[in-house]
Amino acid sequence: MRLFLAAAMALVFVAPAANAAPATTSTITWGACADQSLAAAGAECGTLSVPLNHSDPGGRKISLAVSRVKHKTTASKGTVVAVPDPLNGSGSGCQLSLLGARVPGGDAFDWVGFARRGVAPSSPAISCQPDYLGLNAPQHIPTSPAIEQQWLDKARGYAEACAAKNGELLDHMKSTDIAADVDLVRAALGADKVSLYAQAYGTYVAQVYSTLHPERVARMVLDDSIDPRRIWYYAANFDQNPPLQRNQDIWLKWLAEHDDVYHLGNTLDAVRQVWDEQLRRVTAQPAGGVFGQAEWINLFLYPAYTQQTWTLLGSAFSNWVHNGDAQLLIGLYGQFYLHPAAENMYGALTSLVCTDTAWPTNWNQWRADSWRTYAVAPDATWGNTWFNAPCLFWKAKPGKPVQIDGAKVDSALLVTESLSAVAPIEGSYEVRSRYPGARLLAVRDGVNFMNTLTGNACVDNQIAAYLATGELPARKPGRQADAVCAAAPAPVPPGA
Repeated sequence: MRLFLAAAMALVFVAPAANAAPATTSTITWGACADQSLAAAGAECGTLSVPLNHSDPGGRKISLAVSRVKHKTTASKGTVVAVPDPLNGSGSGCQLSLLGARVPGGDAFDWVGFARRGVAPSSPAISCQPDYLGLNAPQHIPTSPAIEQQWLDKARGYAEACAAKNGELLDHMKSTDIAADVDLVRAALGADKVSLYAQAYGTYVAQVYSTLHPERVARMVLDDSIDPRRIWYYAANFDQNPPLQRNQDIWLKWLAEHDDVYHLGNTLDAVRQVWDEQLRRVTAQPAGGVFGQAEWINLFLYPAYTQQTWTLLGSAFSNWVHNGDAQLLIGLYGQFYLHPAAENMYGALTSLVCTDTAWPTNWNQWRADSWRTYAVAPDATWGNTWFNAPCLFWKAKPGKPVQIDGAKVDSALLVTESLSAVAPIEGSYEVRSRYPGARLLAVRDGVNFMNTLTGNACVDNQIAAYLATGELPARKPGRQADAVCAAAPAPVPPGA
């Protein structure tokens, strides 16, 4: 998984407490927010002290940055705590308290966000190698033993730098640690029972939380559920590659349908030929001397994750083909991968997926799995392999996965776009099977991931109704969706 989106999130809806929550030694002292967007929304900010090691509550503490936007109605319907998943960037976890405006009727709740452990402005924040995601990387596809060794040395160096700079924090970055943090946030707010709302990788934290604390879960929304059977060697890596390749072809076909704008060919095969030619071109001679095969694939695979990038990167692709504008490519790569939060995001993400459970330590298995997947997903495979390769050398002790069991959770609403690549729909089917009270809402032929609360009224209204009243569609037999929404229309390029 090599996509960074600040909108990735996991949310927690906190129901009004029927009884007072147990006393907690940690509280949140609220004050003014330094972040301008939070201040403009009338938010208040504070910090919460939590144990570094939840098994040693009297030991070393770390600090979670927290924000809150209070309800705008006469009375509050409860509190929504936004628990960010590993894809959140620095500060964005706190900014999730702004989400109430995106939920129909959301201003009736208090919204709380926090930066997950290891992510700034929570402290300490993970930092390993600031230039690790930089330009001029080795080519992705290891066509020689020397290229393969370059990447293995690079990944080993990153893992060693993380261990040297972050110490014992790396041993406490698991989903179980984040779930325990959620429970302390809940207690500090004085809530007794919570309802979970999670997206993408955060859905696994929600699964862990609801398994460990089913008595605290009233309602749960999971957007793009991670398959708990596949944590994480497959779920964060090989399971994503074929659907990413499929979705990239969907984008290339869309470019062909708008050949009057992009002039790259009027069929999928024609545009694919141009793509392959340009990939060979930058492999032989990197654009601007630094934008080569790895950078090309990393940048132009973004449309396989989300339609939001289709027009921007379609224009960049066309501009390179027709005008040879290397600086635009380099600039866009910087915006996507080299923004200030990216290094912290990558370190926190890697710290979680590398330690939730043990990864294979035999490189021969990685190599064989990569070449096998490459046969069906040549553009996606090796980039994902190298993105996750630090797990091969990770120094922190891996945990033992929680056996996900939702039998004691009263209800859940699962949502996914049927062609999501990050969390293929099979993951939602599996989670649905483990939660008897769950219903699955699928967006037919949708290619986006984490796409709730983005303006699709069919989806957002059902989520709002469920959070407000518990309303769910009837459950159907077997492994299928219980309700279906239409996908949002494909973007229309400028000038079309």
